[in-house]
Amino acid sequence: MPELPEVETTVAGLRSVLEGSVLTRVEPRRADLRWPIPVDLRQRLTGATVTGLSRRAKYGLIETDRGDMMIFHLGMSGRWRIDPAEIGTHDHLLLETGPKDTGKGHVLALNDARRFGSLDLVRSDAWQSYTPFTRMGPEPLGPDFDTAYMVGALSGKATSIKAALLDQRIVAGLGNIYVCEALNMAGIAPTRAAGKISRARLAVLVEAIRDVLAAAIVAGGSTLRDYARPDGELGYFSKQWRVYGREGESCLCGGTVQRRVDGGRSTFFCPKCQK
Repeated sequence: MPELPEVETTVAGLRSVLEGSVLTRVEPRRADLRWPIPVDLRQRLTGATVTGLSRRAKYGLIETDRGDMMIFHLGMSGRWRIDPAEIGTHDHLLLETGPKDTGKGHVLALNDARRFGSLDLVRSDAWQSYTPFTRMGPEPLGPDFDTAYMVGALSGKATSIKAALLDQRIVAGLGNIYVCEALNMAGIAPTRAAGKISRARLAVLVEAIRDVLAAAIVAGGSTLRDYARPDGELGYFSKQWRVYGREGESCLCGGTVQRRVDGGRSTFFCPKCQK
């Protein structure tokens, strides 16, 4: 599943061709993805100018001058394609823009083979009340995510630190890959009880989370299965993985990376340096 760095990379790629452009064509090619696509999506967006793009957790936000905001989620296999050579079966939404300074417009296709993604449309001044967002914790790269917040959020929790970090109510946008990587960087065992981790170690973990996400964004994210950037390029952060997908290989500390399965998810860690 595309995680926070992949969505951030996607939004940056879309911004370069969408921001300031007029949507001359908006064509949903099916009635639903994971959830029904708003029936008035075409009517409300056609002819609108895109005024801004941003991200919340693993969702992309596309705002227009009509006070509407389209919210997309890439699900398990979704990705945007810019000026594809041909439109395929799994291209479920088409956006076409008019010419800007470059003298040409663009065609963008939202491709989602497994259809676990979603498309929604809300008023721009009410996007924070969008139901999934009302249950989310702070952004891990934002100012509200710090040591003091983590101490309070994890206080008394007997659940594992890995499960806590994957809980979107505690911190928004973290997924399996980057939680495994950050815990290894911080030297914390994924099974350690979240409420038993000292303030000093949580401070290290907060910085590790920020560093891992920042590095992944610079690298364009991690390519898994169907994910690619909007320009077709792959994400290269997988070449920097410390533990994820490296079972049986050497950790930077000299230990051996192990894998366990928790709740259907693979956890990669090093028992030598993660305590």
